[in-house]
Amino acid sequence: MPATTETATGFVLPPSARTRFAPAPTGFLHVGHVANAIWVWGAARIAGATALLRIEDHDRQRSRTIFDAAILEDLAWLGFVADEGPVRQTDPDALDAYAAALAHLTADGLAYRCSCTRATFAAWAREYGAHWSGPGCPGACRTRALPGDTVTSLRVALGVGTESFEDVLRGPQTGDPSAAGDLVVRNRDGNWTYAFAVVIDDLRQDIDLVVRGEDLLDDTARQIRLGRLLGRSAPPRFLHHPLVRAATGRKLSKSDNATGVRDLRAAGWSPAQVRRDAARLGLVPAAWTS
Repeated sequence: MPATTETATGFVLPPSARTRFAPAPTGFLHVGHVANAIWVWGAARIAGATALLRIEDHDRQRSRTIFDAAILEDLAWLGFVADEGPVRQTDPDALDAYAAALAHLTADGLAYRCSCTRATFAAWAREYGAHWSGPGCPGACRTRALPGDTVTSLRVALGVGTESFEDVLRGPQTGDPSAAGDLVVRNRDGNWTYAFAVVIDDLRQDIDLVVRGEDLLDDTARQIRLGRLLGRSAPPRFLHHPLVRAATGRKLSKSDNATGVRDLRAAGWSPAQVRRDAARLGLVPAAWTS
């Protein structure tokens, strides 16, 4: 295998072992998901990696079995075939891994209960004229040892300093893991959070290439730090690609029915048409779509 692979767009994609496509079953797929899938499968082909399908159903309140089944059906219709999976974040082995990771962080004195809410952070910002930034939380909850019978979230102290990484598309990046306070790893509803679960999943599933939208770029530093605290010696490589956006400029959501795969199917679009339009809107390099 070559040391690096230079794509037709001029950036270099290092060889990798495994990447993943990781939709959440909280709605039907839209063309933004299709664009991400094209980026993922294209990167896997160019880097010589296998592609894992991971259904990220950590949010038990919003995840639905009907959406889970629809994701699998739409991916098959579109022609995306994963090398492995599907696996889910509610699988017993996943839940055991999250609990073990929390126990590890607790033993290291890094996990703590927090009573702060979004309203707490908003009140602090109004009082001080700036958003909370840095380790901890406005309520100094790490020092309070809140009892387990109170309604709280769980946070992990990520510490000070910065994390640097090389994004495949965007070049050198540096971020503060604690820029928005300590990381919530389990919310007040008892759900493991996205930022916590994906780090553990990527570690235990040997994911070494993460291909995702640019809206998650700011999450990367804290995920790298969390992985380091859990024993990951080197983070995965990251590729944050452009998003498909609505006419207003905001990123698409699952409520944008006009761009839903199911709606396009009902309107008579072929799989090739959907993929071609998604690739165009998602600025996928032409070499990655062949």
